[in-house]
Amino acid sequence: MSASSSNANDKDCAIIFLHGLGDSPKGSRQLVNWFVKHLPDKERLHLVYPPAPTIGLTCHDGMEMAGWFDLYDWPIRLGARDDRDGKLAAVRRIEETIEMLEGEMGIPPSRVVIGGFSQGGAVALLAAYHRRPGEGKAPFAGCICLSGWLTLKDALTVTDEVAKATPLFWGHGERDETVPFEQQAHGVGRLRELGLDVTDESYPTGHGVHPREMLAVAEFLKRVLPPPVPK
Repeated sequence: MSASSSNANDKDCAIIFLHGLGDSPKGSRQLVNWFVKHLPDKERLHLVYPPAPTIGLTCHDGMEMAGWFDLYDWPIRLGARDDRDGKLAAVRRIEETIEMLEGEMGIPPSRVVIGGFSQGGAVALLAAYHRRPGEGKAPFAGCICLSGWLTLKDALTVTDEVAKATPLFWGHGERDETVPFEQQAHGVGRLRELGLDVTDESYPTGHGVHPREMLAVAEFLKRVLPPPVPK
């Protein structure tokens, strides 16, 4: 777990951000720094960059790299097959991080925004919207998906409590050839049908991030992050 400063006692909210395929927490840190620097009270944020395990990828003939789950198809179009077990294992890893945040720092899920880029964005969506408050998994304050896609769609059910509590920001490049732009419209449409508050933005770029996207994420965070806890 990586914090934005050593003085953890001042932190009352957290952002968990998941890197993309073949990347590392260092990549997450660079990306998050771009939008966090636009926040007026960033010092109170605990920034967490979980590392993905090293796995072999079926779509790349078993090549090993950092990844949250296996991929069977490339590029990742609407009909891409799901590695169900791998995705659920990734969510369990994130749940462990969430439990640590609450147990060690007193930051509950309701004061946590979860997000990710590409494959990390897919896991963030899964972690955020497959939560079951009735099973003791409280909703997050918000979710950020950058160039990601909606997974395990056939099993997707979002509770009313989660839909009301966890708004989504989804940014995507219009020229994305890795996770094609069609994934955004499809995912956003499905989630809105389930009652989610979704902010969807598109940008003239490929599989990457755009400067305007970082400003939009910062504005989203200003809206969804809870106010400071009174001292």
